[in-house]
Amino acid sequence: MNRCDWCGDNELYVKYHDEEWGVPVHDDRKHFEFLVLESAQAGLNWLTILKKRENYRKAYDGFDYMKVAQYDENKIEELMQDKGIIRNRLKINASINNAKCFIEIQKEFGSFDNYIWGFTGNKPLVNHWQDISQVPASSSLSDKVSLDLKKRGFKFLGTIIVYSHLQATGVINDHITTCFRHGSVL
Repeated sequence: MNRCDWCGDNELYVKYHDEEWGVPVHDDRKHFEFLVLESAQAGLNWLTILKKRENYRKAYDGFDYMKVAQYDENKIEELMQDKGIIRNRLKINASINNAKCFIEIQKEFGSFDNYIWGFTGNKPLVNHWQDISQVPASSSLSDKVSLDLKKRGFKFLGTIIVYSHLQATGVINDHITTCFRHGSVL
């Protein structure tokens, strides 16, 4: 079975690739989860974050953005002591800030899902890469979304992180054409 080369043969990566990556997401809590995880990943590799994902779910109240938006200094200190997550104060503070901004987007657009999918007319952008080396780290779309998120107060969501979010949530299908998931995630 052909897969995208990036997942290699690591069991956790393969499961994530086969079952989740690139599948269109239309659930705000799942969008928020990916935003937190991808922001935490900045400067690290995705496998590190996948290994900590369950710890993040516990630490972040199941990625309930309403609760995360209410986190105070005591909760921040608790998170800073949690060895199961990335203990970076800037990233933790950004996740709380982003929860508040996320809620504001929901108020304006009805849901974060409406907002993010609105950039593509509610349809996945399907790329036709032949090789993983062709897949970019960012695009004009991720530039546009990142800039808009920054204007709305989001932090730690530059164009590369946003591109990862768009890939992970199926807004962009970057499975290579020889991958068995390329045509099946739509």
